[in-house]
Amino acid sequence: MNIKVFELGILGTNCYILEQGQKALIIDPGGDHDLLIDYFTEQSITPVAIVLTHAHFDHIGAVENIRNQYNIPVYIHSVEKDWLTDPDQNGSTLFGVGKIYSSKPAEYHLDEGPKSIDDFTFEVLHTPGHSPGSVSLSFKEDHILIAGDTLFQGSIGRTDLPFGNHDQLIENIQNKILTLPEVTMVYPGHGPSTTVRREKKYNPFLQ
Repeated sequence: MNIKVFELGILGTNCYILEQGQKALIIDPGGDHDLLIDYFTEQSITPVAIVLTHAHFDHIGAVENIRNQYNIPVYIHSVEKDWLTDPDQNGSTLFGVGKIYSSKPAEYHLDEGPKSIDDFTFEVLHTPGHSPGSVSLSFKEDHILIAGDTLFQGSIGRTDLPFGNHDQLIENIQNKILTLPEVTMVYPGHGPSTTVRREKKYNPFLQ
């Protein structure tokens, strides 16, 4: 499996394109849908679904355009099933970003545990704390974790936003992420990638 990252939208959110053959799983398309469409066209890649680690505005900006372009479903944790349609909950009203972010509801919900979408198989880890429906996606065979805004290189997700919970975030990182093999590559919602080993050893928030 190949992984491609695009920094999209007004906050430079990491959108991950996971590729197997000529199929792709899109994770957190935060904006700039035209860049994604151009890439898929140039590479002759067919997206099969959009998966959201959570529904804050900076992670959902291109959802509707991409969904309509390719007629593909959207997956999100059920706790945030209403956030795509509600600018008050997804933060675009709160932050006054100059645009109201909303789209149709997700077609499917993500429950914790094994998940298969087309040719892609992974495990959904429910890792709330940054937001109540935050999930991390573990592709164990490839030693890849898509962490959303749960864990960053040398940092952790914000918990001072509505519905944030610092203790819950730390507990989930410790129990669900740092227990993964240390060689696991961690791909966060913003900034550079890291490893489980590095964060266990150096992350000041986890000592």
